[in-house]
Amino acid sequence: MKTDQRTSLRDGVFFSFITASLKGISQVILIDHAISGLLILIAITIGSYYLGIIALLSAFIGTLVGMWGGADKQSIDQGLLGYNSVLTGMALVLFLDGSSRWMIALVGAALAAVFTATMIHFMKRKEIPILTFPYIILTWFILLSSYKLKGIKLSAELAPQNLAHWELDIAGEINLLEGIFNGIGQVFFLDNAISGIIIYIAVFLAGKKLGFYAIIGNIVAILIAYFLGGEHSLIVLGLYGYNAILTIIAVSAVFSTERSRYTLLSGIIAACLTVPIAAGLSTFLLPYGLPVLTMPFVLCTWLFLGARKIMPNL
Repeated sequence: MKTDQRTSLRDGVFFSFITASLKGISQVILIDHAISGLLILIAITIGSYYLGIIALLSAFIGTLVGMWGGADKQSIDQGLLGYNSVLTGMALVLFLDGSSRWMIALVGAALAAVFTATMIHFMKRKEIPILTFPYIILTWFILLSSYKLKGIKLSAELAPQNLAHWELDIAGEINLLEGIFNGIGQVFFLDNAISGIIIYIAVFLAGKKLGFYAIIGNIVAILIAYFLGGEHSLIVLGLYGYNAILTIIAVSAVFSTERSRYTLLSGIIAACLTVPIAAGLSTFLLPYGLPVLTMPFVLCTWLFLGARKIMPNL
């Protein structure tokens, strides 16, 4: 009898751990849904098997650090200690080079969980979500440290560029459908249409409203980027869409207020705003060779959620 109880307990702990880890993946898109997390993991693996491996390992690490650190069970079970770890691990494997990048990525994933816990503590009184801010700051600093630390090697894709010789390239056609699928895929650094479709399915599985909002946010971002004269190649790759998707889901659904009739409109405006902010931030970071990541999403979401404290109709 005691053996059966111990086995049942171990099985329950293991199942809870796997579920929390999968939710850590789904929480990247602000979704608390283990099956959606599994579908997203499949989508990542289809796009890139090594990104799929690091995403899963990073989710495990973030969850384990939360458990080992004694975080409250609800936060762990909802994947709130894992999503920044997932993004940090994926970004570092993608943007670093050399044999040590996997070790650096896994250590970065562990640090992201600690940073997340710290930010949750400091932001709790403000009642503003930390979103992906820990992942952004941690990734930027690790990438920048490559200029001073020989053991950390930056990928050649992130070479600093001189703004004095920068030229805007708006050549090429825009495939709206391709841009829509790539937009949601770029949340996880993917530009694979099949992966994008699977991620949309994962979002719709968590809620039809979330899925429709994701499509709306992506479309308005593509249109704004096009009419403002953005680079066509970047639009098609979804690099103007992924921040808009996250922003409209956050502003109009996850952190929305039921008192306002203008919640969707606020989310659309916020999603549109991510386009010029992404363009400006990208220009600002060019001399440092840093990617924009999800900072436009964080800034626009904080802007609207903060404004709601004074103007609740937003």
